[in-house]
Amino acid sequence: MSSEEQSCYSLEASKSGTSELNAMSCMYIGADRGLKDILLNKYGGYLCDLRKEFTKKRKKAKLPKDSRTTLLDWWKTHSRWPYPTEEEKMKLIEETGLDHKQITNWFINQRKRHWKPSEDPHFHRLLSS
Repeated sequence: MSSEEQSCYSLEASKSGTSELNAMSCMYIGADRGLKDILLNKYGGYLCDLRKEFTKKRKKAKLPKDSRTTLLDWWKTHSRWPYPTEEEKMKLIEETGLDHKQITNWFINQRKRHWKPSEDPHFHRLLSS
């Protein structure tokens, strides 16, 4: 009997009238422990690999510097309304070598992080008409 089982059994045996039932419970705890040991021996390596994989910091993916420069140049010249048309996106795809999704995501992120829409009411009237 393991020390865990013994301590469990001695604790439960001290209670009146239920020592047999509690001894059975302790046997199940011991059996569960044995099963856990078997599973850890068999799959422990996989678990260790998974733990390492999940705790690894992902490297932040960055676009190539020349592509970022091209996109930022476009951004600066269109800062009042940084929504490229599909034709402009196609031109940027050719210039940067990025794909459509990368261009679109870059503009979404750039607007979300750095763009402050104009507070000028005249500007808003121009957009709504």
